[in-house]
Amino acid sequence: MTPLYRRAILSVLLAAPLAGKAAPLLFTPCSDTAVPGSLCSGLNVPGSYDEQGRAVGDNDAMHVFVRKIAADVPAGKPARGTLWLVAGGPGESGASFYNLLPTLRRGFPGFEFLIPDHRGTGHSSRLCKVEESERSPGGRALAGAEWASCFAGIKLMPEYAHQFSITTAARDLKALLEGQRAAKGKQPPVYVYSVSYGTQLVLRALQLGPLPVNGVILDSLVPPQTDARWDLSQRSQVVDAVGRQVLARCDADPACHAALGEPAETLYRRVLDKAQADSAVLAQVPGKNLKNFLGGMLDVPAARARIPYLLRDLDQGGDPELAAVRATLNVAAASLGSYPQSPLSIPLVSIISNSENNLQPSLRPTLAAVDIDREDADLLFTSPLPRILLAGGLPTYPRDRYFGALPENMPPTLVLHGTLDPKTPYAGAQAQVSALTQRKAGKVALSTIRNAPHFILWTAPACFEQASLRFIAGKPAHDCTL
Repeated sequence: MTPLYRRAILSVLLAAPLAGKAAPLLFTPCSDTAVPGSLCSGLNVPGSYDEQGRAVGDNDAMHVFVRKIAADVPAGKPARGTLWLVAGGPGESGASFYNLLPTLRRGFPGFEFLIPDHRGTGHSSRLCKVEESERSPGGRALAGAEWASCFAGIKLMPEYAHQFSITTAARDLKALLEGQRAAKGKQPPVYVYSVSYGTQLVLRALQLGPLPVNGVILDSLVPPQTDARWDLSQRSQVVDAVGRQVLARCDADPACHAALGEPAETLYRRVLDKAQADSAVLAQVPGKNLKNFLGGMLDVPAARARIPYLLRDLDQGGDPELAAVRATLNVAAASLGSYPQSPLSIPLVSIISNSENNLQPSLRPTLAAVDIDREDADLLFTSPLPRILLAGGLPTYPRDRYFGALPENMPPTLVLHGTLDPKTPYAGAQAQVSALTQRKAGKVALSTIRNAPHFILWTAPACFEQASLRFIAGKPAHDCTL
């Protein structure tokens, strides 16, 4: 590796590593218009940490971006509290929360919001500084030749992957929380909300030691990390289990069953047979893979409800329902907004997923595409993720002592989880809550959101608001129905 290339990659590391004491966060007006009136800051953090959370190695450091959104309170009045918002992914930036501010304000009235981009995402330090730059041809996303040059650069220095592990990101989060406390001193209550992969990140941060917070909300909680039933390679099985529940609900609903005139699964299998015999059946289906497309529809309640009627249309040779479903999915995606920092960091997804959340390389080291084909043949709903993971392509990092473990102590914690979650299965969340409860780590309550899919804040906002208001008021958790 040439010194020039090393400088190009590592120039993403912006400042000297932190010493032992947390640096305060100092906010100034943002230079962008993503959230008008918001303030921006960041923290210079070590490229690598030792077990005590101190910088190791040379003087390279990274930068973690944070956006602050003021509380909706009368002028001159202090915020009622602070809510940190930790995005999912891995690879998602905090921009996924910007369009959800109305719901957040109702769930946390009078609170200010602090939204970080964890390392490798958004405006924080990236794995590929040049290719993932906001000023590159693809912006924060990789485009064209950037894929090859980005991946080639990471492969030249495989040790670099370890600097983007869950544990290093968790140490960043801990430093951010402590930095805010250092800036404010005594302050109103502080809570942390996280979703999906973000729940894993927060749990890892809590393994490192107590966080200066009054409570934590875990939305769509990840399952136990060492349980092979639910690791990322099993995503199609998880999706299929939820999809079959949706078909069974149609059979149990008189109006839906009457519209089909037969069991939903019978109709679906006939459509699959037609698609295999005639490619024209799938001509308008995105990706030309009906199982994947219907699996994706499970994420959006309004689209999920149309699955039986889409199958009826496909069986009869019509396409109005497909056009309506595609429009529904487009509206749902647009509701999350699109900002320069929004694109998912695919390199980060690959590195973290294959390093810590894919158990198959050790359980089934000879797993090949033909094996996935064979498994998918027995499923009705699938995900492209297992095949993507199989491709690999980037270095991984060794698992550390925090892998598969849980925190010794938890602050008051509320878990929000949907019973029809096709990404982080409801049974996995129940198992995780049970493990935390059995070790007496702290008070962990599960609020079951019946009929809801993934990401309760987005897909079941009324339930989120109800649960959050009860939580910050110190009231017991209640279940809710979408």
